[in-house]
Amino acid sequence: MATPQILPPEQQICFALYSASRSLTGRYRTLLAPLGITYPQYLVMLVLWESGTSTVSRLGERLELDSGTLSPLLKRLEALGLVVRGRSERDERVVEVALTPAGDAMRSQAPHITEQICAATGLPEAELMELQGQIAALAQRVRALT
Repeated sequence: MATPQILPPEQQICFALYSASRSLTGRYRTLLAPLGITYPQYLVMLVLWESGTSTVSRLGERLELDSGTLSPLLKRLEALGLVVRGRSERDERVVEVALTPAGDAMRSQAPHITEQICAATGLPEAELMELQGQIAALAQRVRALT
């Protein structure tokens, strides 16, 4: 029986994903700096621009962030005047997050950021969407193993 080969980092799928993620996140950092928010904060804003409001638990599930990461992130967005947090009127155990007018106004910047990121990849839109679908499917299959 042959001894299993150990592949160098450049041939590992995880390293390719890690490297691409770091590069894209760095590009986001540059584009988001004028807005004064980080990439994880931008993800929260994307969800809120889509839904208007959300509970903290739904945000955590959707973005795969635990409360220890999400709570300080929301606190910073609140300090920036972009979101407000408050107890649900239906269930006081539930914390809801909503956009402020300033947070909603920031939405006009989002298409510009998306366009810049897509352009930075150098891929046609159809290929980029196919790649995103393949990566999402890979993540789902790996998640199913745990």
